Amino acid sequence: MEILKGKKILIIGGAGSVGFALAKDILKFSPATVRLLDISENEMSKVRSDLGNDKRVRYLIGDIRDIGRLKLAMEDIDIVIHLAAMKHVYACEYNPFEAIKTNIDGLQNVIDIARDGDIEKMIFASTDKAVSPTSVMGMTKLLGEKLVSLANYYQGKKRTVFSSIRFGNVIGSNGSVAPLFKKQISVGRPLTITDEAMSRFVITMDEAIRLIYSAIKIGKGGEVFVWKMRTVRVVDLARAMIVKYAAGKKIKIQVIGKCEGEKIHEEIMTEGEVQRAVELDNLYIVFPAIDHQHLTRKYINAKKIKNPIVVSNQGTHMSENEIKNLLEELVISNGKNFTD
Repeated sequence: MEILKGKKILIIGGAGSVGFALAKDILKFSPATVRLLDISENEMSKVRSDLGNDKRVRYLIGDIRDIGRLKLAMEDIDIVIHLAAMKHVYACEYNPFEAIKTNIDGLQNVIDIARDGDIEKMIFASTDKAVSPTSVMGMTKLLGEKLVSLANYYQGKKRTVFSSIRFGNVIGSNGSVAPLFKKQISVGRPLTITDEAMSRFVITMDEAIRLIYSAIKIGKGGEVFVWKMRTVRVVDLARAMIVKYAAGKKIKIQVIGKCEGEKIHEEIMTEGEVQRAVELDNLYIVFPAIDHQHLTRKYINAKKIKNPIVVSNQGTHMSENEIKNLLEELVISNGKNFTD
């Protein structure tokens, strides 16, 4: 990633699983500075302990709702990667006004300061829950994508390129189901799933980082970048983890019912988005409806999409062996192997 060499980079939400893994990886490409901004003092302390005394890294505590703090964090920065959000469906359903303050108002603060500061690129992390949303969290993320895309059209002569990335479930990250299942196994509790039919798109931490790099490297402004993700049935993941980690103990699977706002199957694109999207080897690029024909011409190596898997119950799900292999690759937020 030559584009990162000598750059001053801010990762908002830098103490989260993806933020930490991304910071650690970016340091391999000789950036001038990597600033990490996060609201959690405890998590930032853990990240600082793991990253050590690298003089290029700055550890900042602050809230994206606080414009003054955000301006200081973003001062003289080249690239902003915005990962911070209220991410849990349940928490957003029962605290919708707080979700709006963080996921919408906080994002607008980032956009405005990036534009006014003439920052080179701003990347916003969204989710597949933004597609045909049924939850407050998904709705805020969908609106967030639109704010980011349309920011490219009202910034006048400023140079900032605004793009989004759309994750599935970053398997093994904080808040994902795999660490929860592993904890339940370790104490001999049943693994709790909401529905036996439930399926999800999954992406590894390495793939998530590659998606972010793709958006930084090739983004022209307004796009939503979506990784071509594998799909898994949650019950299959639970069974594979019991085989791998239970050490012969009898662990049950308990169906507890769907939570408020939760989907049985996720989507990564709507039918309308497929019509204004193109694909590269590993990812889809969704263009905003306002200017998709113009943007399409900027991607001369991309192709129109053929036979995409856009709903998580389509195609072939990961097998038990594939899930086991995936579990071997997982990295959790403290940088240790998931199986430790």
